[in-house]
Amino acid sequence: MSRPPPSEPVKVALARRPLGVVGTVMTARRNLLELIPEIATRQPIVSGKTGIRFHMVMDPATLRHILKDRVGDYPKSNVTKLILEPAIGDSLFVAEGANWRWQRHAVAPAFALRHVQGLGPIMTAAAEASSRRLQAAFGPVDLFAETVAATFEVISDVTLSGDRTFDRDAVHHAIDGYIAQTAKVSLLDVMGLPGWLPRPGRLFSRPGLNRMKQIADRAIDARAASPRSRGVPDLLDLLLDASDSETGRTMTRDELRDNLLTFIVAGHETTALTLAWALYLCAFDPAIQDRAAAEARGVLGDRAATAGDMSRLPLIQRIVNETLRLYPPAAFLSRTAQVADRLCGRKVLPGDTVMLPIYALHRHHLLWDRPDAFDPDRFLTTPDRYAFLPFGAGPRICIGASFALHEAVIILATLLARFRFQAIAGRRPDPRMILTLRPHGGVWLRVTPR
Repeated sequence: MSRPPPSEPVKVALARRPLGVVGTVMTARRNLLELIPEIATRQPIVSGKTGIRFHMVMDPATLRHILKDRVGDYPKSNVTKLILEPAIGDSLFVAEGANWRWQRHAVAPAFALRHVQGLGPIMTAAAEASSRRLQAAFGPVDLFAETVAATFEVISDVTLSGDRTFDRDAVHHAIDGYIAQTAKVSLLDVMGLPGWLPRPGRLFSRPGLNRMKQIADRAIDARAASPRSRGVPDLLDLLLDASDSETGRTMTRDELRDNLLTFIVAGHETTALTLAWALYLCAFDPAIQDRAAAEARGVLGDRAATAGDMSRLPLIQRIVNETLRLYPPAAFLSRTAQVADRLCGRKVLPGDTVMLPIYALHRHHLLWDRPDAFDPDRFLTTPDRYAFLPFGAGPRICIGASFALHEAVIILATLLARFRFQAIAGRRPDPRMILTLRPHGGVWLRVTPR
């Protein structure tokens, strides 16, 4: 007799009633995803008003309209910019229009597939180092802390060739402090008040952010003064050399620093989250974990995974995709409409906030069978392009998507081939989003060698 299917993995309790302005602020500061009404997983659009008019869009055709066909009419929202600009300035992630286009063109070579594959040895080395730490661990392990350590090693090597003068701990501490304390929606944001009005909570983050920027500036100065003479160019080399092919423009010091910090933050946080949630899901469903471990052992034997193994690890790739569906790191995006438009038949006015609740899209009952279930084999068929948006879509799709997928598969395959991950009763992660969808309380699992 076959075992009964497991219950669903942890999920966010979506809103079942209007929250009002004060409730919206309190909820957003605790967990942004709790603002999403439960009905958003069954409707193409949900509209409303706090201090500002908003529209949550979950219809793939309309998302294509926003992200691809009319991308210039829907730039990143004012709230997004108010939260991110103090940390990463007018970098590629925040910039708009011509400023965004030239930066994207300048850094694109760093993320070409051949370059990503060339960075495979760095990812393999990080997988080996993670294996050594887990081998030496005793008792339950917080796998989120471990995956953060592994991916921060990768991004440090990729951006700065492992420069040990770069204070990784100080930068990571500043990032964590910013996310935990100040990268939250304020009452002034919800009311739609102008950005020049100071958000008091964000003022306290300035010392930590200034220190992070000073560390990055010193790394740039040191590299400019003493360029590396050999080896594969790292991201800092490529940023220093980047120029506009038409005008010859190069990055200013602020643009260099802000883009370097953007790639350091985004380049490890998103993959660390994906790996931590994937290991939670594998512990949640031991049968799927055993299938994935058998696949990894059959391909790898005793060695760690490499970039060349990607095509031979299809189940592990599907597990990564299913993890990104259930727990997308960027689970809630927003835009500000610049012109009058109609979305799903609704009138949109200039200044309206258009929300893209990726978490609800990925669990939508009209788009996915058993949307809250963990089922990697659903990716045996390709979903609608605009129903699965872990990296966005259109011209502003995440430039590091291929990098993140390679890194996640290499590390996950290596760990599953070597270790068994088991859930611990009473210690389930709590999915909460401030800037990214993090497992609040960590991902504590029992880890044993296979």
